[in-house]
This record gives sequence, structure tokens and C-alpha cells, in this order.
Amino acid sequence: MPFLGQDWRSPGWRWVKTEDGWKRCETFSHALQDGNNQLNDISHTVIITGDDENEEVYNTEDCEFAVKKRKKDHFRNNTNSQCFYREKWIYVHKESTKERHGYCTLGEAFNRLDFSSAIQDIRRFNYVVKLLQLIAKSQLTSLSGAAQKNYFSILDKIVQKVMEDQYNPRLIKDLLQDLSSTLCILIRGVGKSVLVGNINIWICRLETILLWQQQLKNLQMNKQVNNGLTLSDLPIHMLNNILYRFSDGWDIITLGQVTPTLYMLSEDRQLWKKLCQYHFAEKQFCRHLIPSEKGHIDWKLMYFALQKYYPIKEQYGDTLHFCRHCSILFWKDTGHPCTASDPNTCLMPVSPQHFIDLFKF
Repeated sequence: MPFLGQDWRSPGWRWVKTEDGWKRCETFSHALQDGNNQLNDISHTVIITGDDENEEVYNTEDCEFAVKKRKKDHFRNNTNSQCFYREKWIYVHKESTKERHGYCTLGEAFNRLDFSSAIQDIRRFNYVVKLLQLIAKSQLTSLSGAAQKNYFSILDKIVQKVMEDQYNPRLIKDLLQDLSSTLCILIRGVGKSVLVGNINIWICRLETILLWQQQLKNLQMNKQVNNGLTLSDLPIHMLNNILYRFSDGWDIITLGQVTPTLYMLSEDRQLWKKLCQYHFAEKQFCRHLIPSEKGHIDWKLMYFALQKYYPIKEQYGDTLHFCRHCSILFWKDTGHPCTASDPNTCLMPVSPQHFIDLFKF
């Protein structure tokens, strides 16, 4: 009878046992060769063993298993996107147990958590970009070859999204700058096994990054023609309320360049004071007091001075979550198989830096 190996390491060939031993079978089916939807309509397959006397026909169950395996192999070999996993969560374990051998790596988590889909969600976009930036600064060499390929695939999608939607190009420019600086340093370490893969591949990736940087540099914002209500038509108190909602000083400066009224509001001392008090402790900005010409504290200059010495608070629309009960990392919308009586009490939001720290051993 035919032998169908279910070992995931199998190359996917089908074999039949003859008097001379096991021989590889050949299938005559255009559906199997093309890998299209006609695979589902196959009811039988003829197996040629090289000897007419030993021809044998698969039953429907064997054929369906072969069809599913071929479809799976076809998807794996032809997809250029992120690896597909049914579960969008990962169990974080740092040591071997009787149930689980080995430990969870950063690259494995990066492949499993569906960042390709996350960048399409405006709530998660900044979170994923910040995570990629942290990986570029210090953890790029800890990624496996598959994870590195996935990293640059996601980065390509991010750049294309910014080019099309013109959303937050400054954030992407910072990411590409950090990544190019890191790669320049690592490429110089040829022969030290600091990067997974051929050096020529990394040189091509560096050239691609430089091309992306040039494209973003030449990016022209489209002027939207709208005869309806605009931002300038809002009352001053509403514009001022919008500015107080921002947590990034550069966003305030950018918005202040739109109209003279917004510029006047963006230069308000009280606005920058609130921003300093939100991001930094009183002891921190008391050490770096910057007086203005009139003798008052220049809170705007203080904000950018303190930013060089201390990290600012990060705000994201949505983040990954970690379940302390199950030790599972997941996107909150997708959920996870929690066994706790009250799962909400076990959840903890995970910042990009915390994500990196979870996989440091």
C-alpha cells in the first residue's frame, strides 16, 4: 500500500513499497501542478511506480490528505508575506519543561504575532514602528533568518503605506535612520558572524533602505481640496484644546505651522509647561532650568533639552497584552485561551521596550 509520511520535515513526496524497496511516485494531475482551487475536486490519483504490474490507485481519503499537503506546501513556497499562523498569540517560556522543550525567542514571537496585519490598524501602527526601531537599535542580530526576512517584509509594507497615505513620515524616517546606522556598523563586522545570511544580501537591504529614505525625503504632501469646514474654522478654545491633547512636542510644532493662529497657540508657555510636567518628574526638570530673555522659564526649550536626557512617556492606541496567569502574549482584540476565572485581572499592557525585555535571557 502507498506510504504517506506525515512528518513535517518530509519534502512532501509520496512513496510506494515495491519488491525492490520504496520508490517515489509521480502524479498526473494538472491541479496538483498548478496549486489552484481544482485541488479540491480531485477524487482519485493514479500512481506510477515504473512497473506496469504494480499500478495502484489511492482511495479518496489518501488523496485528500495529499491534496491538503500540496496546497500547504504551495502556500509556504510562494508567499512573500509574513508566516501564517492560525493562533495570533504566543506562549512565553524561558526554560525547558517536561511539556515544552527549549525556550521562546524574539524572532519566534515576531513571526507569530501578526505584525503585517497590525500595521493596517491605525491604533497599532505607531506601536509596531516603535518596536521595529528598538529591534533595529539593539536586537537585529538576535533574530533568526526567517524573522529577519519577515522584519524587512513588514518594513517594506510600512514604507509603502506611508508613501500612499502620507501618515507620520517623520516616525518612519527616524526608524530608517537608526536601521541604516546599525547595518553600517554590523556590515563592517564581516567574518565575525554578527549577521545571519550572506553579506551581499545585507548590502542589498542597505541599498533598499537608502532608496526608501530618498523616497521619503522627496515625499510631497497632497493638498486636499475641501469646501467644507476646516481646522481653521474652529473656535480658538477648541484649537487650544486640541493642542493640549498632544503628547509629542514635534506634533505641536508641526500643527503650529498650519496657520498664524495655531502658531500663536503652539507657543503658549503654559502648554509646554504642562507637556514637561506630563513627561518628566519635577526633580528632572528642576536640574535643567532654562530661563528666557525676560527671566521666565523657557518651557519649550526645556522640553527638548530634557528629551535628550530622559525617556518620554509613550502613548499608543492599542498594544500587545501579556497574561500573567497563562504567560501568553497576544493582541487584545484576538484574545487567547485563558484558564483564569477572571481573565481581565491578569492582563498587562506591554510596551515596545517591555516586549524586547521579555525575550532577554
